[in-house]
Amino acid sequence: MNQANRRNFFRKSGLSLLSLIAIPKIIAQPIHRFLEGISKAPKGVFFTNGFKIAEVDKESAMLWTRLCGQEFPQPVRHQRQEKVFRHPINFDEDQPVAEMDGAVSGSPGLVRAKVSTKSGRSVYISSWKVAEKADDFTVKIPVKGLQPNTAYQVDWEAKAADNDTIRKENGSFTTAPSDTEPASVFFTTSTCQYFWSFDDERRGFQTYDSMRRLEPDFFIHTGDYIYYDKPGPLAKNLEKARHKWHAMDGWLSLRDFYKEVPVYMVKDDHDLLKDDMYRGKGPYGDLTFDDGLKLWYENVPIEGKPYRTLRWGKDLQVWLVEGREYRSENTLEDGPEKTIWGDEQKEWFQESVEASDATFKILFTATPVVGPDRENKTDNHANESFRHEGEWLRNFLSAQPNMFVVNGDRHWQYVSKDKETGLMEFGSGPVSDCHSQGWKEGDVRPEHRFLRLKGGFLSIRVHRNAQTPEILFEHRDVLGKVVHEERFEG
Repeated sequence: MNQANRRNFFRKSGLSLLSLIAIPKIIAQPIHRFLEGISKAPKGVFFTNGFKIAEVDKESAMLWTRLCGQEFPQPVRHQRQEKVFRHPINFDEDQPVAEMDGAVSGSPGLVRAKVSTKSGRSVYISSWKVAEKADDFTVKIPVKGLQPNTAYQVDWEAKAADNDTIRKENGSFTTAPSDTEPASVFFTTSTCQYFWSFDDERRGFQTYDSMRRLEPDFFIHTGDYIYYDKPGPLAKNLEKARHKWHAMDGWLSLRDFYKEVPVYMVKDDHDLLKDDMYRGKGPYGDLTFDDGLKLWYENVPIEGKPYRTLRWGKDLQVWLVEGREYRSENTLEDGPEKTIWGDEQKEWFQESVEASDATFKILFTATPVVGPDRENKTDNHANESFRHEGEWLRNFLSAQPNMFVVNGDRHWQYVSKDKETGLMEFGSGPVSDCHSQGWKEGDVRPEHRFLRLKGGFLSIRVHRNAQTPEILFEHRDVLGKVVHEERFEG
């Protein structure tokens, strides 16, 4: 029975079927996922958690996937509270993880990737990689030797060790232009997504589908990709923490997005351990800081240092910095030695920024540099607790021509201009409206050029208008509608 006929069958017999299944008084939230999930499962391995094409530059990329043992995630069965974050109601934290909403089992197997040009010319074929339980059945495949500003296709193949059936998936990406090429670039960024804050019952998050329709060249996620310390479940051990990644990457909107859009990821506190995290503040249940680091690098397509820079043609360079691995304790008295970035990263950042000849430069950071932030917060450069390093950073950034800050972490959209240095900061806001909180409606401070207590994303376009370089920042709602813009000439 094909998928369309199977759905028609269940539509006709749905009442009798649902009456036999213990579902609370919900229309089980993504009903399509429920119906698909109870169908007879085929044998073999699956790409249920999709794949990611990441860290794309002029000549290389990093590929990531996870082999799964079920074709569809477990259905979302729970109702949610009608308030911020939409926590699940009556969620049993002690139930088997395999039965939790959104769960996706892993599976041992073999996987390889083929990269070819759009004309079909093969440029890279990996060996068969083993997906092992120790790594939660994830596999990373670095690809080298690509050409700048070239479109490529990725073809995945996977098979179980005891089954010759080949499962296939494919995606596409384009490499960055050379540093001397004044190429146009359009990309998006967002932050703060919690599985239960979804706003599309079948696909997950409207923001991802809205971004995909805009066909960005790449996407930067600025942290809090998942939340270990929010219920449904609270991730106080490795099994539950891994489940958070499985459930998030099982949403259809994310899977479809990453097939077409390369990603660069920055981590923050909630996808390392818990709120306002630093080494020494922990553990979270049985989950340690080092466990959080292992899981991050297990699920994020990156190799080498977590801080790095990306050049995209003559007119754009971005820096992605690390704010959790090297920081001092938030509670220490502030002073010249207290740091979020650490000395090595600060030296790298200053030297690489000063060496750049890109027209526009953007710092991407998981936490604010300008703010304003809430007075009770103590973990970022906009707070009094890190004033010394914050002042150094704002002074340095503002001294660079055409340099801006884009940050995550804050659950509202804003544009701010620092009163003392003139440094501009853009907060993308959370991925969905029901994740927005933490700032009072109408509390517009002198720094604010724009303030909106909703979710969505930020798009950035760099291009040339009659040979004059321009950069356009556009805040958008979850459906992609522009709600504010700022334009600057180089």
